[in-house]
Amino acid sequence: MITNWDTAYANMDHVKDGPSYPPKWMAAAQAYREAMIAKGKARLDLRYGPGERNTADLFLPDETPEGLFVFVHGGYWRAFDKSVWSHLARGCIEAGWAVALPSYTLCPEIRIADITQEISAATTFLAKEVDGPLHLAGHSAGGHLASRMVCTDTTLDEDILARIANVVSISGVHDLRPLMKTQLNKTLRIDRAEAHSESPCLLEPLETTRLTAWVGGGELPEFVRQNDLLANVWTGLSATTRSVHDGTHNHFTVVEGLEDRTSPLVAAILGSDGWL
Repeated sequence: MITNWDTAYANMDHVKDGPSYPPKWMAAAQAYREAMIAKGKARLDLRYGPGERNTADLFLPDETPEGLFVFVHGGYWRAFDKSVWSHLARGCIEAGWAVALPSYTLCPEIRIADITQEISAATTFLAKEVDGPLHLAGHSAGGHLASRMVCTDTTLDEDILARIANVVSISGVHDLRPLMKTQLNKTLRIDRAEAHSESPCLLEPLETTRLTAWVGGGELPEFVRQNDLLANVWTGLSATTRSVHDGTHNHFTVVEGLEDRTSPLVAAILGSDGWL
């Protein structure tokens, strides 16, 4: 039985030297952006919507892209933007794919349901920029948002849905109801109606969905449970799913594989591991 829900979702407190990670991410991201700008392979601040934060960065490989990978960042829907994660494009770029990273408006300025619609708008816009298959992934809150794109209430058009070959939710939050019991909800403002309408595990996936729920083996138990929950529920609703526990990675190091084109995580995202 969980008696302290704040502790159950406190990744920064759980990870040793947790506060040191964001500065490292930002430095690595800036260095990668500068390198891609120098190569003429970065298209920054592409506008997909009217909001101040409705912009995305698109990075391109040296040759014609094999397809497009869209990565949605986390931060409990209330922190960070695309500029913190640019370096995570490296692995898929080196594998020949274009990579896009959208920002979105943060809570409490808007609700989580509104962020879902912004990511839908971003995906629609970005899909028109690069031909070929479309693969989606997100980390933490971003895993929730990526999963929402392939629920039956999605607002994505059929032509875009037909291109989505793969979704990977990395350490995703798939059931919003527990967060209502945390101090986070002072910012998120999740009520019962929104928890039910925005939790992927309480919604039906499109039957064509192929989803990997990926979590670090060293993460908080609630993130491991949330990960396995979605794979379990959606398998029973005709989606093709799997659950992967990645070694001893914590909530912050679990995304590091995105920098390495030979990593199992990149293989899972691009479908080159033989599962698809």
